[in-house]
Formats: sequence, C-alpha cells, structure tokens
Amino acid sequence: MSGNNNSTTVEIEGSLIGRQSAKLRFINLDYFRTMSIPLLQGRDFTPRDDADAPSYVIVNETFVRRFLPDENPLGRHLSLGWGGDKSKEIVGVVRDVKHESLSAERQPEMYVPQVQFPINAMTVIVRTEGDPLGLVAAARHEVRMLDRDLPLNDIRTLDEYIHSSVTPQRFITLLLTIFAAIALTLTAVGLYGVMAYSVTQRTHEIGIRMALGAQTGDVLKMVVKQGMLLTLVGIGIGLIGAVVLTRVIASLLYGVSATDPVTFVGVAALLTVVALFACYIPARRATKVDPMIALRYE
Repeated sequence: MSGNNNSTTVEIEGSLIGRQSAKLRFINLDYFRTMSIPLLQGRDFTPRDDADAPSYVIVNETFVRRFLPDENPLGRHLSLGWGGDKSKEIVGVVRDVKHESLSAERQPEMYVPQVQFPINAMTVIVRTEGDPLGLVAAARHEVRMLDRDLPLNDIRTLDEYIHSSVTPQRFITLLLTIFAAIALTLTAVGLYGVMAYSVTQRTHEIGIRMALGAQTGDVLKMVVKQGMLLTLVGIGIGLIGAVVLTRVIASLLYGVSATDPVTFVGVAALLTVVALFACYIPARRATKVDPMIALRYE
C-alpha cells in the first residue's frame, strides 16, 4: 500500500490464452512468512534459488484461477516481458493479498526471487512482537553493516501505510456520517412533531369518545395503531428508496455491503420507536383531559 507497483506481460508456455498482464513482485527469503501470507501449493523460495539456479516464480490464487483454471500450476513455465529473460517455472501458489488498496480488486500476481533479478530499490520488512518503531536503530545498524552508503528512509509501520491509503475514504465517510447523523436527528424530531401535532388535533375526537364511555386503553390503542400504520408505510417506502440510492456509495465501503441489514434494521427500529413515543405521549395526555374541556377544544 505504499504506491510502489510493477507490472509486466506474461505468457504461459503451452497455453492458448496468449500474452496477459500481471503484477510482478521481487522478494527475498522469508517474505511470505514475515507477512503471514499462506502458501497453498508447492514450496517457498530457498537459499538454493540463487542467481545460478534455474529461474523460479510463485503466483497467487487469482493468477491460477484466471490463467490456469482446472489445471495444476506447479511445473508450468512462464515467459515474462520484464523481470528476466529466462523461462520461469512455477514452484508455488500463495493466497491473494491486497497490495494497492483495501478496495482494489484482486489481480494476478507473480513473485520472483530478488537475487535472480536485482533491482535498485527494495523495502525491508521487519516483524516484531514489540513496538515496531523501537527497532529503527537496530535496522539502520544492520543495513549500515551491509553497505555503509545504502540509504534507509521512509520508515513506517504497516498500520501507517494502511491508514494513509484510506485517508480519502475516511474523510468522505466522516462527512457522510455527520450528514447522516444530522438527517437522522431531523427526521426523528420532525417525525415526533408531525405525529404529536396529528394526535393533538384529535383531542376533540378523543373527548367525544371518552364522554361516550371509551376506556383509556382503547383510545390509546386506536391512536397508536393508526399512527404506527402510517409510520410503517413511510419506513417501508424509505427503505426501498435507501436500497436504491445507497448503491451510489458502494465504492466507499469496505467490509460491509451497501445494503447492510444491521444498518437498515437499526435505523428503521429507531424511527419506529420515535413514532411510537410521538403517538403515545400526546394521546396519553389527551385522555387525561376532562371530557367537557376536550369537547370544547379547538
């Protein structure tokens, strides 16, 4: 998620799919173990895979699924447009990893031993059980021991890389959250006001029913039932509109769908509770008014 990426063309020997494009990663020993990337098939690179050894490559799940479906990828040979002139043999398959961003689609990827194709810049990854930044001095010392003139810069934790990669989405989501909270508050207040006003307007009717012998419970049940019926119809229409419109923000979401049931049920339940109180409280207040006063109510 640093923004550094390499791509190249690849042709699978003996395949009819022709030349394709895939991401290319140059790694050293223990990269997959350090990054906790599971090896699904075959083997990892070893110290014997040096510059004098045959050229090897490890691919990811998407590479196999897209270019070698229903085939055993191990032992197949690849020709790369860049990354070495020799044909490379697939010796392993690893799980997919999101390199570019959390929202990016998975892409075919190939891993090549850096010792077989040296490049001028590499990222050193250190796994520790303690504070990662506490090892900065030790890391600088080790690099200096390898090459005193080799610079070591842009030292960050992986959490910082992830955080920076989602900063635009975080900002947009924060704004949407603020606007959504304001809208929800206005909706709840407006709903309460409208329902309370509607019930208050029926004070005269309630007085007549009470004068004719209606029980308090019956009046409350009638008013709440009618008010909640209208509320549920409105919530149903609102949910349908929300399902349609929330697809617009689907690209901003990660790990949750645009039609997240918890969100929809939670908001609907909140509005239902607000409407219930909006019907019950004014109706309860109206039933306690003297019937003669209620009959004269305007």
